[in-house]
Amino acid sequence: MAQAAAVAKPPAPPRRRRASATPRRLPYLLIAPAALLMLGFIAYPVISVFYYSLQNYNPTKPWRNGYAGFDNFVHAFTDDPQFWDTLTFSAQWVFVEVGLQLLFGLALALIVNQTFVGRSLGRALVFSPWAVSGVLTSAIWVLLYNSQTGITRYLADMGVGEYGTSWLSDTSTVFPAAIVADLWRGVPFFAILILADLQSVSKDLYEAAEVDGASRIKQFWHITLPHLKDAIVLSTLLRAVWEFNNVDLLYTLTGGGPAGETTTLPLYIANTSVDAHNFGYASALTTVAFVILLFCSMVYLRLSKFGGGDK
Repeated sequence: MAQAAAVAKPPAPPRRRRASATPRRLPYLLIAPAALLMLGFIAYPVISVFYYSLQNYNPTKPWRNGYAGFDNFVHAFTDDPQFWDTLTFSAQWVFVEVGLQLLFGLALALIVNQTFVGRSLGRALVFSPWAVSGVLTSAIWVLLYNSQTGITRYLADMGVGEYGTSWLSDTSTVFPAAIVADLWRGVPFFAILILADLQSVSKDLYEAAEVDGASRIKQFWHITLPHLKDAIVLSTLLRAVWEFNNVDLLYTLTGGGPAGETTTLPLYIANTSVDAHNFGYASALTTVAFVILLFCSMVYLRLSKFGGGDK
């Protein structure tokens, strides 16, 4: 018994210290200030738009301000033909612009993806218009379309057309003229994204296709295009949203004219809020535009099966 008591008990294992929660929370604490600022800059305007869409708010007519409920939305859908006209033109503008930009961007990406002398310079020239702002792009094309010193003057000198012709003042030519101006700036966006995806395609696939006797068209249809699916879906979605919200180019180029022929829904919203000071109704139109874009984007992504990985 005495000997057993004399035997020393083995020391107890050291207790594990609970890992401090601070290191795990540190990254979140570091990004919290920036996240709060971004949340404030994004959430506050969005909430304000939703709030004012239910109000009659015009600073120049304060006696009419107050809660309006859904009157602004009812007015837009039932009593405002300009809303439907601008929405229809916006859809037309987006469809034509995105379609043509995708077509020309894909063609340019395929060209600059080839190996040729001066390829780096060619890529720089192709991508450079994307670095130009919308207002500056408009200024460039306003000068090009000038009836006294622009393209029409030189065409008239060659016997094509008449002197003093202004494509931006004619309802039959203003739409294609605006389309060409925005194409110049928008095509490089598609070319950049598609080229980046093209360079990730394995050359072994093309070599195997050539061994099997596949033509260039079949290689493009069965190898290149399926691989570019996600890039095309993403680029067309982003560009469609940007083109729908395009205000700077059309405002500077045509001002929505002539006779409202080039007035998009966002430009109509800008005129309603800035010129007419009807911020309540403009907020309701903005809410409608937001819902339309959200719904169309969800449907487009669902139908296109974006990210499905079936390349």
